[in-house]
Amino acid sequence: MQQDWKGVGRYGTVGLELALSVLVGLFGGQWLDKKFGTHGILTLVGLGYGLAAGARAVWRALKRANREAEEQARQDEQARKKFNDPGHREQ
Repeated sequence: MQQDWKGVGRYGTVGLELALSVLVGLFGGQWLDKKFGTHGILTLVGLGYGLAAGARAVWRALKRANREAEEQARQDEQARKKFNDPGHREQ
């Protein structure tokens, strides 16, 4: 059960990380536009970087989830083989 809560904590922050990346990029770009008078160019650049950073966070979380699922499948298969072993005796 504790493992389930670890997963919620680990993957529950992905959405927050995505949103914060986009917002930081957007507002940072707006601030730079005001500072340098570039009329929206840096806002678009900041938004692009924010989207890229958010997408990278989602991609990394998906890769981690796939690795964990593959490892769990391997462990389940090993346990199944051990249980179905003819030399296995119930105690």
